Amino acid sequence: MTPRAFLVRGLLAGLAAGILTFGVAYVAGEPQVDAAIAVEEAVAAPADAHTHDHAEEDPGTEVSRDNQSTWGLATGTLAVSIVLGGVVGLVSAFAAGRIGRLRPGQSTALVALLGFVAVALVPFLKYPGTPPAVGNPDTISSRTVEYFSMQSISLLAMIGAVLLARRLLSSMSTYRTLLIAGGAYLVVVIVAAVVLPTVNEIGNFPADTLWYFRRASLLTLATMWGAIGIILTGLVGRLYETESATAARRDLAATL
Repeated sequence: MTPRAFLVRGLLAGLAAGILTFGVAYVAGEPQVDAAIAVEEAVAAPADAHTHDHAEEDPGTEVSRDNQSTWGLATGTLAVSIVLGGVVGLVSAFAAGRIGRLRPGQSTALVALLGFVAVALVPFLKYPGTPPAVGNPDTISSRTVEYFSMQSISLLAMIGAVLLARRLLSSMSTYRTLLIAGGAYLVVVIVAAVVLPTVNEIGNFPADTLWYFRRASLLTLATMWGAIGIILTGLVGRLYETESATAARRDLAATL
């Protein structure tokens, strides 16, 4: 049960999760991206027709939409999933044996669940994904900073909540510990969500297309984190059973 063993299994879980996530993103997400692009092109067409006679612009290097939605999407999804799987694996290695009486497989599942809530779900609730044609290009930098600020606060608050729970478990029941630690996390992220700026740059973008896009985005995130958590939990659980059986045989042999 070494960190290397957790890391290797995390990378494998990330690879498998990346393949599954690509399928979900392609089936559920890409049609919504196409719909958003169609809205963007419909809005931009009159302006392009008006300015076409005044100046000729170099379009530069363009990547076809087919490549974006296939190879580009697959490459990005696999890269993110593999890296995320490795990170979850290393954190799970650190958490093994340090969270109450949970077995390594159980603590791995908990790490993946808490990671999804802190890194993906809570920041998404404050700053949900936006499709093409939504948002002012001049505010991309500020919106990026605000998103990562919310994500950082949420992650640090979750780490603090876990440390608080570990300290309280020695003197309180599990229910009260979860209530206090979970409440502390909620207070921090709610305050952060209220204090951080609100982004409202939707304009006249169709509400149904925006909803479908954001629903697909959340489904893709949940698939990635869920697949990593489930696969890695199974791999770590099998490793723990194998190591436990080996240790039991050694102990038995030592008594003979």
